Amino acid sequence: MAVDTLNPTQPVNQQIYRILRRDIVHCLIPPGTPLSEKEVSVRFDVSRQPVREAFIKLAENGLIQIRPQRGSYVNKISIRQVSNGCFVRQAIECAVARRAASLINDDWLWQLEQNLSQQRSAIDRQQQNDFFTLDDDFHQKMALIADCQLAWDTVENIKAAIDRVRYMSLDHVSPPEMLLNQHFEIFNALEQRDEARVEEAMRRHLHEISESILLIRKENSEWFSEE
Repeated sequence: MAVDTLNPTQPVNQQIYRILRRDIVHCLIPPGTPLSEKEVSVRFDVSRQPVREAFIKLAENGLIQIRPQRGSYVNKISIRQVSNGCFVRQAIECAVARRAASLINDDWLWQLEQNLSQQRSAIDRQQQNDFFTLDDDFHQKMALIADCQLAWDTVENIKAAIDRVRYMSLDHVSPPEMLLNQHFEIFNALEQRDEARVEEAMRRHLHEISESILLIRKENSEWFSEE
């Protein structure tokens, strides 16, 4: 098994968590797949302790289930968790968008423009993973503009199940081109400092995941749980 190289300047457990989270969200590790502390420790050439800590974080986010004496397994996508996560995310990010409209300056507008340009490039190059990352970066910047990193940290901690559906929907249900257009609607409202308009644009954008889950679940029923 090839060894994945980690950054020695960053906490090992957090890096392992982020990589495994990405692999699960990107559908590289299907539901029901067993995860072995030993195999993961070999993959990253580390002791089992940081792997165990990463597993605990994955379990807290609903991505895996740790069964004492029986091992750890990747969970199915919980419909309930996605629904609750969408509700909480919309409440937070709509408030963030409104506040961002009142605080945004020319430097932040330039940074958002750069992000949107990069999204355009990722779409043109058909780099779905890059677009996925840039999409998150766009939303994180909104929280920074609103001077509330805690808002994004909270969203990040509750959106793992949402991200799995987001990723599965990118190729046909919620194509990047459509999402980019929605991001531009948010940007244009921010540029006008229109608090009501940017909040509504964000609400429409985030509602997309609630709509897409119905079709994604129908197409991939074996990946989902009603719990």
